[in-house]
Amino acid sequence: MLKSYYCLLFAFVISFVSLAQRPEKPSSSKIYHDLQKLNFLGSVMYVAAHPDDENTRLISWFSNDVKARTAYLSLTRGDGGQNLIGPEIRELLGVIRTQELLAARRTDGGEQLFSRAVDFGYSKHSDETLEIWNRDEVLGDVVRAIRKFKPDVIINRFDHRTPGETHGHHTASAILSFEAFDLVSDPLKYPSSAKTFGTWQPKRLFFNNYWSFRNNSEPPAGTDLDKIVEINTGTFYPSLGLSNGEIASLSRSMHRSQSFGSTGRRGDQPEWLEFLKGDLQKEKSELFEGIDTSWSRVEGGDAIGEILYALEENFNFQNPAAMLPSLLMAYEMVRSLEDKHWRDIKKAQLEKLILDCGGIFLEAKSNTNSLNPGGRFEVDIEAINRSEYPVTLMSVHTRNGEKVLDSVVPLLHNSGFSYGGEITSRNTHNSGPYWLNKKGSLGMYEVDEAAIGLPETPAPETLTFNLIMGRTQFTVQRDVVYKYNDPVLGEVYQPMEILPEVTTSIPEKVIIFPGNEAKEVKVNVVAGRENISGTVQLNHPEGWKVSPATHTYDLATKGSSQTVVFTVTPPNTQSEGYLRPLASLGSSFYEKELVTIDYDHIPYQRVLMPSESKVVRIDISKKGERIGYINGSGDAIPENLGYIGYEVIQLDPSGITSENIKDFDAIVVGIRAYNTVPELAFRKEALMDYVKNGGVMVVQYNTSYNLITTDLAPYNLKLSRDRITDENSKVRIIAPDHPVLRSPNRITASDFDGWVQERGLYFPNEWDDAFVPILAMNDKNYPETKGSLLVAPYGKGYYVYTGLSFFRELPAGVSGAYRLFANILSLGN
Repeated sequence: MLKSYYCLLFAFVISFVSLAQRPEKPSSSKIYHDLQKLNFLGSVMYVAAHPDDENTRLISWFSNDVKARTAYLSLTRGDGGQNLIGPEIRELLGVIRTQELLAARRTDGGEQLFSRAVDFGYSKHSDETLEIWNRDEVLGDVVRAIRKFKPDVIINRFDHRTPGETHGHHTASAILSFEAFDLVSDPLKYPSSAKTFGTWQPKRLFFNNYWSFRNNSEPPAGTDLDKIVEINTGTFYPSLGLSNGEIASLSRSMHRSQSFGSTGRRGDQPEWLEFLKGDLQKEKSELFEGIDTSWSRVEGGDAIGEILYALEENFNFQNPAAMLPSLLMAYEMVRSLEDKHWRDIKKAQLEKLILDCGGIFLEAKSNTNSLNPGGRFEVDIEAINRSEYPVTLMSVHTRNGEKVLDSVVPLLHNSGFSYGGEITSRNTHNSGPYWLNKKGSLGMYEVDEAAIGLPETPAPETLTFNLIMGRTQFTVQRDVVYKYNDPVLGEVYQPMEILPEVTTSIPEKVIIFPGNEAKEVKVNVVAGRENISGTVQLNHPEGWKVSPATHTYDLATKGSSQTVVFTVTPPNTQSEGYLRPLASLGSSFYEKELVTIDYDHIPYQRVLMPSESKVVRIDISKKGERIGYINGSGDAIPENLGYIGYEVIQLDPSGITSENIKDFDAIVVGIRAYNTVPELAFRKEALMDYVKNGGVMVVQYNTSYNLITTDLAPYNLKLSRDRITDENSKVRIIAPDHPVLRSPNRITASDFDGWVQERGLYFPNEWDDAFVPILAMNDKNYPETKGSLLVAPYGKGYYVYTGLSFFRELPAGVSGAYRLFANILSLGN
């Protein structure tokens, strides 16, 4: 069912326009720019591992200077990174970073592709990466992407020859691309994608040798200069009013969750490419040498080129609609091309260009932003022809052929047409990121074959507008969207989604039981339609008790909610598991939570996730009550500390004084605070006075670069890039009698069982003798590091620096991490 759904909607995709984006309303200059791209028949693919790995200068240059069809293949969605704008991590962070990539491509003109690989966190070697990813499957995804996109030129962001020298994901992306270059032409290799898309052979493969030359006017010793291509990407585009560097920085700045805001650059900007394989061009600057990028590339294209090159040469900026007769003539000829690949690409580009030149606006707007599977909704159609060229709207129908408008409507010059109707959705699938629909593995998403590589889930409902312009008939698809007017923002677009009739959630995602006492657990039930009632039960691990067995709910309006309270009693011994609410409605049961992601730089997102909360019965004690917390780049630790009974008070760094922090039992500095909170550079004296007078200050990890100050501690402390990526790596306790391991909880090696994703990151590698290293650890085949947890007495108090990934472990309910963090906070009490 899902396969046919994707095949129907995505038989061919030419541009990846994110759901719920404002419709593009291009100027004459933008139309001219698109006409130039229409007249270039060449493609380039950039390959790397993560969102934000891409070189936006090169992508923008290829798209806007060369006018090539340009794509970025990111093997992962960035799930394993950190989030500098909010608390979302893992799967939800992957959703955010996917949308940031799409926003970047809308900015620089590229297209976005993915594989099924999961960003499982930092990897020190490509061998480890390829083992966790399932090498064969990800290689197959790369081969599939190349066969589908058919690039003439491929550029790797990283060097396949340097395993172990950088992130394993980085090197792995280059290794797979290097190997795929020779496989894509063989129909016996990955025959399924060969059958679907045909075979292909790119002309040449390059490595974007950026790091080698970044700070070097001279190339490294041993560099084969005959294989190095220098490109000046500093082009200024008068028709766009921007330089390439300015476009690239706007694109780069879309990666806000990774703090990659970038200032625009103007003037010459060199980039270097190192030739790896294929046909080395004789003229170095001619990357498409030997490739016909004109209309002559396709049989029957010369006649099309005669029409379109003339339009480009004599472009009518005052009245682009004057080109419509010629564009429509070219369109009919493109539809007759035998080369399906270029026919589909150029047909879609021409359709968009024709609509833009005519100022033809088509929109399908729903009266709701959500409906249930098989639900009925009202839709408003808007159509307007702002040119004087004759346009007729013949009909409008749904994806499955249901007629919404079945009458002929001439679209008169600048006279708007609107029409309302009702539609019954035939879509039985809930909306949401398709790669999260099935449970995958540590390294791979489980995805139906037809969906592999799609940047996001297709819109659940689309309408097809059948138009006649002159004597030419063609169809235009529009996603059904939800639109409303905000008193401040004005016109706001959101996706129209298919969502369940009932969703549930437990606000506390981790509930810690430090003893045998029962706790009340709240479950929120939210209505996905009007007039629903049923029961809710709370499934629980063996050995735990929940009462009552069920609650009833009764909700009259869509979007309304009801909170029911269960009493949960833990077992007498240490135990952990999950509470999972299950709501009944008639004969159906619902077990999903609806999570909203709302940031102003990406489209509004709602994600269905398993509704659950981890419960942990642990033996844990603590000292102290009030914790002051200085937020860093975003984590959930204040909430997590509340779970074990601390009162956590958020501190404004600009208002910190020795007097107003003296009564806290401890002060905790959030992750990357010394990278992102400039005020901290001026608060050291007050914070050190607090420690000197008996307080405990805990500073969590910061990156070793882009520090607002290197003066973090009362003694010398130097950060490094040392990290332990294996969450199961052995931890050696080297200060067993230190108070941080003895009181109020006795910390042993077992407290490091069950950690997730990593041990920690950016450990210090140099420190004053006043610091006591507590733990030692190492990844396989790497030297031991002792900088993960450093404790120094200062005056009457303690200063603690830790790179341990508490920001991952506490939200995951790792009992040992809670016990250790409680000990750290209890040092001064």
